[in-house]
Amino acid sequence: MARALIDDLLLFLLPFAAFGLWLVLGRRNPLRWAAWSDQAVRLGIAGAALVIASFVAVALTSERHRDGFVPTHIENGRVVPGQFR
Repeated sequence: MARALIDDLLLFLLPFAAFGLWLVLGRRNPLRWAAWSDQAVRLGIAGAALVIASFVAVALTSERHRDGFVPTHIENGRVVPGQFR
């Protein structure tokens, strides 16, 4: 679960990092608020769009299970882990 949250956070921060790199390459100071203030909302929307696009991509490409989930149970005295069939 933590990995999924970190992946989404990194996707959200990607436009901010790209903009910061663009500021550095343009020889502007990326640490000044004036450079970021006009773009903050656009960068936030771009980051949210990337996260939503990743959700859609995962939903469209994930493996589909037709039968369903069989919970953990005991067969012949042995514990059989839960699984999708």
